[in-house]
Amino acid sequence: MKAAGIIFVLMAQAAGAQTAAELSDHAQQLAQNRQLEQAEDLWKKALDQEPDYFPALFNLGFLNVNLKRYPQAEPLLERAATQAPEDFNAHYLLGLARSKQDNHEGAIRAWREALQLRPTHTKLMQAMIVEYTAGRYHLEAAELATRAVLLDPNNLDLRLMQLTAYRKADDLASALKAAEEAAKRFPGSPRAVFEHGWNLLKSGRFDEALPQIQKAAALDPQYEEPQFFWGDWLVNQGRYEEALAPLRKAIAVRPDYIPARVRLGRALLGLGRLDEAIVELNKTIEQEPRHPQPHLLLSQIYFRQKDLKAASAAKKRSLKLRRENPAFLEARQTRPFPD
Repeated sequence: MKAAGIIFVLMAQAAGAQTAAELSDHAQQLAQNRQLEQAEDLWKKALDQEPDYFPALFNLGFLNVNLKRYPQAEPLLERAATQAPEDFNAHYLLGLARSKQDNHEGAIRAWREALQLRPTHTKLMQAMIVEYTAGRYHLEAAELATRAVLLDPNNLDLRLMQLTAYRKADDLASALKAAEEAAKRFPGSPRAVFEHGWNLLKSGRFDEALPQIQKAAALDPQYEEPQFFWGDWLVNQGRYEEALAPLRKAIAVRPDYIPARVRLGRALLGLGRLDEAIVELNKTIEQEPRHPQPHLLLSQIYFRQKDLKAASAAKKRSLKLRRENPAFLEARQTRPFPD
């Protein structure tokens, strides 16, 4: 039978259906044949007859999620989850619909219910870690990531999420331990090796950090972060000439890498190559005019050049931008998830 004939038969059957179950079953067949508008209409009719009929609530919510109509999906899936509290997919999709609307707390609450039903579901844990992080619930993200790593120790993504969550929660000791374990388990991963070096750096263990950062750069020459932090380490040591090459490499790989451009300007300033530093810092300002640091460095350069008027203007501009854009210089803060 041709597709058009099948659809006609299904619609004819639906027209004579009396119960919500029959309407929902026919809607499911129509949806499988990509007749989504007709399926949606039948699920709505099923709910007109039985407002709490779970298959119609769930499938209509699922349809709306697939069509990215998240505000319409959410109330349907809330009702579905209420009617079938043991249904994992209802809670999962409810969390997804809320997440897509940036309702972090609502998404987490739904996913917590889902995780209680399937406590070893690491894919769900990954989604929850992302949501916890988006809401700045970093301690909860770290705890869940650690739980997930125990379930799947060979999952590099989970290990990276774990150490990142600990770092954002300002638990540097746990972050370093997680990074060290990731680097040992994945010695050929540029990201794992770099994270180990980065966390050593942040823990003040500079001499141990640099070989790891250099190793990561060697493992992947197109990985810009090791190049930047290698150069940054050298700038902090006052080794400005040596810092130029890795910083320029980082910028060559990623031309919009603002921190690398700022540090390159700082290295040139340290070498007394003031005109070159001005060029680099102005390039930085063109790419990110809101960042206060390039203006502060320019004020120092102009002061050295005895252009006190330009130095004062650049310093004032830096202070103004610092007040307007504190996110460029301030660390994120964690907070507890409201139970």
